[in-house]
Amino acid sequence: MLATKNSNISLIGVPMQFGADRAGVEMGPTAIRSSNIQTRLEALGYRVNDLGDIHVNRVQDGYGPVAKLKYLAEIARVNEELAQVVSQEMGNGQLPLVIGGDHSIAIGTIKGVLQHKSRLGVIWFDAHTDVNTAETTGSGNIHGMSLAVLLGYGHPSLVSIAGEHTRVNPRNVVIIGARSVDPGERIFLKEQGIRVFTMYDIDKYGMKAVMEEAMERVTAGTDGVHLSLDLDGMDPMEAPGVGTPVRGGMSYRESHFAMEMLHESGMLVSAEVVEVNPILDQNNMTAKAAVELVGSVFGERIL
Repeated sequence: MLATKNSNISLIGVPMQFGADRAGVEMGPTAIRSSNIQTRLEALGYRVNDLGDIHVNRVQDGYGPVAKLKYLAEIARVNEELAQVVSQEMGNGQLPLVIGGDHSIAIGTIKGVLQHKSRLGVIWFDAHTDVNTAETTGSGNIHGMSLAVLLGYGHPSLVSIAGEHTRVNPRNVVIIGARSVDPGERIFLKEQGIRVFTMYDIDKYGMKAVMEEAMERVTAGTDGVHLSLDLDGMDPMEAPGVGTPVRGGMSYRESHFAMEMLHESGMLVSAEVVEVNPILDQNNMTAKAAVELVGSVFGERIL
């Protein structure tokens, strides 16, 4: 049973580690591929074209001209290329599925999608909200700024990727699973009016109610939904191989149920799966979970 109106998937790897500034996450695409993501999708009836990996220059100076934005130049370059590839694939009638790599690659993925879906809804599964800027960041790591960039806030070399006009509407963004939010991010989220479902909301109302409200928001007046799936949204007991684990996350079944509900909407037009770090993983547990969640969002069912 196909999850979308599009049965043609382009698999795009982005072995990016600089947004997280921690070694290992650049091996995420290999770990996800070795966990048989293509075979799983093909078993569901999809035609999968694996485009390989976008090249990332490994030797980089941590700080460029903007001291609080680590590896800015290379992250901007890679995301510019990713946006072009994603846009080209969508123009060819493909559904882009990007595998990372750290969460900074969401900039390129979504910027590319916005070339074709200007009223895009975004579901951001993450322990973090990723709306820091150079003014609020404590680490300088751009993977914690990607959603802010997509809303139009951040360094010009990032915001301008694929055109400054390409940005998401905060009314069509939901964050699910948040439990680690910086002080500056709290202010930003309230100012932007972004709906954040914290773990408190999931505990209190259940994933069904959370996803029903989330889907209502991301599909209201939109022309498709993008899934940004950060594996640290899950509890570290379920997904230990992530660079920034936070205790008390979504369970394995809660995560699958959310993916299953997104599948049922028929609105998925693009997705990325990020932050799988094989160095920190246990028996490839996190990469396997990532592939299993992808299976659910693309229509895999128990019966």
